[in-house]
Amino acid sequence: MLKNRVITSIVLLPVLLAAVWFDTPLPWLTILAAAWGLLAAFEFYKGAQARGANPLIFPGLAWALLFIISPQYLPGDAAPLLFTSAVVLLPIALLFRERKEGAFLDWAWTLAGIFYIGWLLSHYVSLRGFYQGREWVLFALIVTFASDSMAYFIGRAWGKHKMAPGISPKKTWEGAIGGLAGAVIAGVLLAMLLDLPLGYIGAILLALAASVFGQVGDLFESLYKRYTGIKDSGTWLPGHGGFLDRMDSVLFAGAVVYFYVIYFA
Repeated sequence: MLKNRVITSIVLLPVLLAAVWFDTPLPWLTILAAAWGLLAAFEFYKGAQARGANPLIFPGLAWALLFIISPQYLPGDAAPLLFTSAVVLLPIALLFRERKEGAFLDWAWTLAGIFYIGWLLSHYVSLRGFYQGREWVLFALIVTFASDSMAYFIGRAWGKHKMAPGISPKKTWEGAIGGLAGAVIAGVLLAMLLDLPLGYIGAILLALAASVFGQVGDLFESLYKRYTGIKDSGTWLPGHGGFLDRMDSVLFAGAVVYFYVIYFA
């Protein structure tokens, strides 16, 4: 399991870093986010089906894609239109379904996939377009990866006190604290290496916030999997599970860094 996890990371990490760093001749991060987001959203909807729901998969994927690419290709005020159209137009399709039972739940599941994956992932595309955008995206991603990795290894080695046994029995408070430490170390180093306008205190606070919300995102996806009764969202990434499994903490942490840059940087 650990061997597969490491090999998969070694293969994927250079692809991700190249997509973040280069933006010519194509917006590679937007393309990667769109492809990954669509696969993750599809896994999300398949999990809902495992629970007995019947979400509108293809409309959900279409709206998720529009959210992801909107910072790159749509006007800056497109988000309210996308939100409203998703909420208002999707019920029309449900009205014409032969199966009316559970229609409201199907609508809620469809919207959940759009907003949870499409809307949150769009923050990375927006962040990449800012001044020092690629540096901020790298900060968000690498800090989150450092938090996840340290939490995983510290939890395996010294974890004794369960953090949320009803949601994710393997997660421990020792692992969570290790994740915070890993995030802080990575955050301070990245702030210096990437010349970000943070300072030591700012780097520490932002790294802590990204780690905390990243771990919340991890627990939230564990709650989703427990509710739907699936072990992993997919099997495409050996050692990691599915595409949704690999981005659970990334989604929440990216939003934290985005709003830090908007309001403080």
